[in-house]
Amino acid sequence: MPDTTGSQRTSPPGTTLPDGLSPVALWTAAAHAAECERAAPYVRDPLAAEYLDAAAFRGGPPGEGLLQRLLPDWAVVRTRFFDDCLNAATRSGCRQVVLLGAGLDARAHRLDWPTGVHLFEVEHPAVLDFKERVLDGRRPSCGRRSAVAADPAGAWGGELVAAGFDPRKPTAWLAETLLYHLSPETVESIVGTMTEFSAPGSTFAAECVNAEASSSSFVAPFLDALASTGLGWRWQLGEPERWWAEHGWDAQVADLFTLPYVMQRLSPYLPILTAGAAKCVFLMTGTLRAEPDD
Repeated sequence: MPDTTGSQRTSPPGTTLPDGLSPVALWTAAAHAAECERAAPYVRDPLAAEYLDAAAFRGGPPGEGLLQRLLPDWAVVRTRFFDDCLNAATRSGCRQVVLLGAGLDARAHRLDWPTGVHLFEVEHPAVLDFKERVLDGRRPSCGRRSAVAADPAGAWGGELVAAGFDPRKPTAWLAETLLYHLSPETVESIVGTMTEFSAPGSTFAAECVNAEASSSSFVAPFLDALASTGLGWRWQLGEPERWWAEHGWDAQVADLFTLPYVMQRLSPYLPILTAGAAKCVFLMTGTLRAEPDD
């Protein structure tokens, strides 16, 4: 097994993170920073190292299992997959993008957006304040970036509209790592608001946890280690396409192992991954379900 931690950084126990900043966001930033050191990175995120330095973060996911070793590479291919989803939506004419639980997402500054894209980052005010200090006035690569200071697990619809969001226009929604850390009731509320504010032609993308994998020998040790950080995978799905259909979306589970960059990056792990372990999470995409004709 190769060392997949790259230049991931380690922090002394008891390190205090900036207010509101999730360890998950910093683990992803660490994976992005390491990726930037590769000769041909799948994700180019020069802001990641700056965020890590500003947070004085030197850490990674807890524990020593196979899943923990795989996570940095997984974070990179997941980011690349969602980059491609947002690129496809905006190149097809969508000009509104909403990142729910944006964390340290740098897509507003690192992707090559079509003209006129308005990107909204829904996140806790303290996290957005931290990001603004690092960004220090840098211009985004999209047409406009709006920071929506609201709890992404709470009521954020009014704040989103006040920031310039137009629910009459198609939107590309992304919940990269937000949903599965929340209670099922909270996820229902978030997705309900997302659906209510979506015009025809809207799309979504999200990572979801496979309920059938959480007790496996591959996942369970990681969940035990994760619990020590106060986090957990609280929302899990057994039939993801059905769940999203019941909430207004025609959804699909991505077949990641048909994607060349996924096969290339994860190939060292394939001989020791069972079929169940390879499907411990779902990367979901979908479109707003059309209303039936009267």
